[in-house]
Amino acid sequence: MSRQPSFAASLRWWRRHRGLSQLDLAGRTEISQRHLSFLELGRALPSREMVMRLAVALDVPLRQHNALLISAGFAPVWRQTNLAAPELDQIRSALDYMLAQQEPFPGVAVDRHWNLLRSNSGAVRLVEFLVGPLAPDTPINLADALVAPDILRPHLVNWPDVVRYFIRSVEADAAIDGTPETAALLERLLGYQGVRETLNAPPSELAIAPVLPMHFRKGKTDLRLFTTIATLGIPQDITLQELRIECFFPMDNETAGILRGWSEGTPGARSVAR
Repeated sequence: MSRQPSFAASLRWWRRHRGLSQLDLAGRTEISQRHLSFLELGRALPSREMVMRLAVALDVPLRQHNALLISAGFAPVWRQTNLAAPELDQIRSALDYMLAQQEPFPGVAVDRHWNLLRSNSGAVRLVEFLVGPLAPDTPINLADALVAPDILRPHLVNWPDVVRYFIRSVEADAAIDGTPETAALLERLLGYQGVRETLNAPPSELAIAPVLPMHFRKGKTDLRLFTTIATLGIPQDITLQELRIECFFPMDNETAGILRGWSEGTPGARSVAR
């Protein structure tokens, strides 16, 4: 019973966060509005099945789904498995296959906070070209690398447009998962020099391309890349639900030629690019 007020508060928060009325949520879960009201006030105790139904109706991510169960006095049902665990061997094989297929173009796998988990050789070559080689096992956060003033920003010609879009995507993540960790990531990114001013500024140019490329420039070399982001279908593990696979593709033939030249070890390709 002592945990019930926490569940009631969490339920109210998620319903309002999703922009639903009590009537809307009651209809989704096929219960009466009166019963839902009692649950939100802590005057009724939910069953385990009811917590599950409400979490599904509210589209609560697996991590927060577990938190709802715990707040109602039940054991969590969704596990969080380390990506290196033996039971995820087939998943790792699939990730490695996808990243290998992306060669010679960059591809990475990240978690929900943009911490780098895996990368292909194309991604390593791009990073080494832009910022130099990294020490083995150096932790990399792609969000910080993109938004901070001293990593990728000096080489990203259209940084304002790219970071404006990226910050909006992090804001969407924070709205979806409702966790302090994602909110903290958003605040950290907003705290970097010039970010808030950039968000309030108008786009630097009209949208004439079908997608917004990332236009890198270093020396006399220009690279224009667009990205795709994939997720695993029907995940039943927190780690896998929060996994993202981002692939970078050339926006023009010149970029494609440079990336292919790097992978083939074309004489002078790297030195000319630098």
